[in-house]
Amino acid sequence: MKGLFKSKPKTPAELVRQTRELLIYADLNSNPREAKREEKMAELSKLIRELKSILYGNSESEPVTEACTQLTQEFFKGNTLRLLIVCLPKLNLEARKDATQVVANLQRQQVQSRLIASDYLEANKDLMDLLISGYENMDIALHYGAMLRECIRHQSIARYVLESDHMRKFFDYIQLPNFDIASDASATFKELLTRHKSTVAEFLTKNYDWFFAEFNSKLLESENYITRRQAVKLLGDMLLDRSNSAVMMRYVCSKDNLRILMNLLRESSKNIQIEAFHVFKLFAANQNKPPEIASILVANRSKILRFFSNFKLDKEDEQFEADKAQVIREIASLEPRDQP
Repeated sequence: MKGLFKSKPKTPAELVRQTRELLIYADLNSNPREAKREEKMAELSKLIRELKSILYGNSESEPVTEACTQLTQEFFKGNTLRLLIVCLPKLNLEARKDATQVVANLQRQQVQSRLIASDYLEANKDLMDLLISGYENMDIALHYGAMLRECIRHQSIARYVLESDHMRKFFDYIQLPNFDIASDASATFKELLTRHKSTVAEFLTKNYDWFFAEFNSKLLESENYITRRQAVKLLGDMLLDRSNSAVMMRYVCSKDNLRILMNLLRESSKNIQIEAFHVFKLFAANQNKPPEIASILVANRSKILRFFSNFKLDKEDEQFEADKAQVIREIASLEPRDQP
């Protein structure tokens, strides 16, 4: 007889509705002394964990497509996503982790072949402002950073961030004293500048002057080794991408950029030298070198050739050796030219 009175399990839509009600409560009631509050926050944490287990499955079962669809539809019908992001600082650490995974998963859930998260974020772009400002709060920076990277999987949302004033802030976030937060900001910055090729090319073309002035002075010439290493690797990824060929041609025609790369080649770190080489070879390979670039390379020819004669990787790499041989040929064959 006992089995007859068991409570019926809640549907995914009901779980989301209950979560929403408790998030509204958490948003409006910040008094930690209120007796009911602790109980309600514990219930909220439990519900978020249940939502996560529907989306990801658990040790006993895989996620069920229909349940995920129901959950996703209900989530974006109300303002549950906004509430979950806004209330994240009020959750305990475990609930924050679960909430971050829920938000991440929802960006990939399709309903009738549509990513409805993208439509929701299109209409609520200010949520990106909130997530990015999270880098200024140590307690939530990593959670908001992980959410942000999932949201910019949608091209229109990445475009919004690229075109916003927030892009300038990343140059400071990447240099924050907290290593974990600085690394997270760096990962987001890289994602913004490499994921959506056409949008990135458009951004770099339109914002070339200020962007590379900041990139060179704050990142490539940073006093922090990790910052320099990550920046020169990212620079290579951007310039070697075919969609950025116009930006690359502009970059390799600047003597200031060449000076920075030659300094990076002289670093004691082999990792930085190798990444700098991948960018330096673009200056050498440019068949339309401006006279000032050619004259710098000619003036430093013997040093450059001596450097490359001893420049080897720990492991054999045919492509690297071929690129190095090409650079040596290009530099050796340069004729001194009178500058106009």
